Amino acid sequence: MTDPERIPVIIGVGQLNDRPDDPDQGLDSLGLMAAALKIAAEDAGVPLADLDSLAIVDQISFHSLGKLCEPLAAAIGAAPAINYQSAAPHGDTPVRLLNEAANRIGAGEVRLAAIVGAEALRTAAGRAAKAASGEDKSYNAIRKVATRREPNYAQLHGLAAPVDVYPLYENATRAAWGQSLDDAQSESAEIWSRFAEVAAANDGAWIRKPASPEDILRIDERNRPIAFPYSKLMVANSSVNQGAGFIVASLAEAWRRGIAEDRLIHIGMGAAAKEPASILHRDRYDGSVSMETSITRTLELNAMSVEDFDFVELYSCFPCVPKMARRILGWPWDRPATVFGGLTFGGGPIANYMSHAIVSMVEKLRGEGRYGFLFANGGFATDNHCIVLGNKPIAAASFPQDFDYQAEAEARRGPVPDLVEDYAGPATIESYTVFYGRDGGPKAGVVVARTPPGQRTLAHVDVSDEAMLAFLTDGKAEPVGTVGEVVALEEGFGWRTA
Repeated sequence: MTDPERIPVIIGVGQLNDRPDDPDQGLDSLGLMAAALKIAAEDAGVPLADLDSLAIVDQISFHSLGKLCEPLAAAIGAAPAINYQSAAPHGDTPVRLLNEAANRIGAGEVRLAAIVGAEALRTAAGRAAKAASGEDKSYNAIRKVATRREPNYAQLHGLAAPVDVYPLYENATRAAWGQSLDDAQSESAEIWSRFAEVAAANDGAWIRKPASPEDILRIDERNRPIAFPYSKLMVANSSVNQGAGFIVASLAEAWRRGIAEDRLIHIGMGAAAKEPASILHRDRYDGSVSMETSITRTLELNAMSVEDFDFVELYSCFPCVPKMARRILGWPWDRPATVFGGLTFGGGPIANYMSHAIVSMVEKLRGEGRYGFLFANGGFATDNHCIVLGNKPIAAASFPQDFDYQAEAEARRGPVPDLVEDYAGPATIESYTVFYGRDGGPKAGVVVARTPPGQRTLAHVDVSDEAMLAFLTDGKAEPVGTVGEVVALEEGFGWRTA
């Protein structure tokens, strides 16, 4: 498409960190969003009052604020005809909202759109602790959201929050790729060390200190184990106060407003697909057909290959995600897989991380390179959405486009095993993890097992069994694929090694 009225470009970006000494003086999520948009508007040189569309990434840190559409519009002095908030806080949301804005511009529905999100979990936690006279230091909004309802079968086995679930993918992919535990952990540490290096050079990152691979792997009081094989420096850091937003315009509107060509970042086409919402109703844990579909389709839609990209942002809540994504994309492990700094060091503001990645990608492309690839992931390795940005037009891009490739992902999905909740007998480990307490000691564990007919079931791990714990965690043998037994306990079912 060559009509400049229908070509979407990013014209302004903004992000900020809020580090108050007193949490009562900190910005809440709404305040961070307003501040980020004002920075983006200044970057673009356009008044926020001119917005036709405002899209908000849902937040969890100040849930009492409710829907932020009208309060945020009022805070920035705008009255957009389109004003909405995402239904849930999923990590793919910023990329989806960007794709939706590009579609609306391509359809001629809007000329100026803004996307924004923010989280202030650090401030929320500080206020909660202060209100409890310092007694409540364990505020965890993510787990609180995950366990808001009656515990289901997975949650009864400890699989409640993302940090509990992603290790299932880590251990399964390690086995499928034929890696030893040391090799897999070294790959994670190398990737994470490069994230830290990028974050250290990024003014928008939350933690700006280099971390060597040895630092990532070393277990100590500052890097305690969380869920095997992940330690604190390998997981998303949600204890942040961060906001980020960006402004999208039609190319014609950007010209009318006199924005310089070297400030414009062109938007390529996107593709999205999801895994089943229930982690126990997925076909496998050693890969993701929805991830593969979203990545490969994005390359095809934009008529590009990995060689076309100077920069990538591969979502990095936990190592298994960028490790899977880089293999699908073909991105070398020894090149940084982020422009922002990753969710450990850049910061992990729940669903809004990719807004920061988009801001950083725009800043990067304004100065060097040609094209950047953005891969977003959300939920429990559930949601996937990719898109391309470039500092020059993307010839294959045409909007509006249908970015939903769910049907294709479903056609590629393998058979999903039946779930049995009351099985006892021989079984094979499909994946597993061990959960650790704040003191660094093991507190529980779970095995995802397959019965001889191929059904899926769960079993508790007795962490007082030193031999079993060693078998699962010392790396001397690969537990995935080994045969053991699910045994009935007084409450539930447990795992016994053969």
